[in-house]
Amino acid sequence: MKISVRTDEPGGTRQTVTAGRHHLTVDASVADGGGDEGPGAHDLYDSALGACKALTAIIYARRRKMPLEGVEVEVESDNSEERQGVYRMKATLHLQGPLTEAQRAELLRVAGKCPVHKLMTEVKTEIETVLAD
Repeated sequence: MKISVRTDEPGGTRQTVTAGRHHLTVDASVADGGGDEGPGAHDLYDSALGACKALTAIIYARRRKMPLEGVEVEVESDNSEERQGVYRMKATLHLQGPLTEAQRAELLRVAGKCPVHKLMTEVKTEIETVLAD
């Protein structure tokens, strides 16, 4: 899938992200000179992890016919050592529904193996940035 990111107005910081038929607003914080009209890029990165963990748990529970009624994932990040090569994230899962302790443990294990978690921790990502013609 091709994702497009375009500045909304000349000289501004607000961006519109288009992913398929979906549109998101992204902006820099006021402290960084933006208008804070949407989450920042780091927020989207962290959100991708939380969303993937939630969806992985939901899909797994459906396939196993577990009584999972909902999931909330809180992602906290610590970027204090990012320039030294360490970005810490903590994802806390809140599972709703009449689940047994064994089911809760199984969903925690599965969420820990979600595709974005693996992408962030086990895959070497190569990025090429080029200018358009």
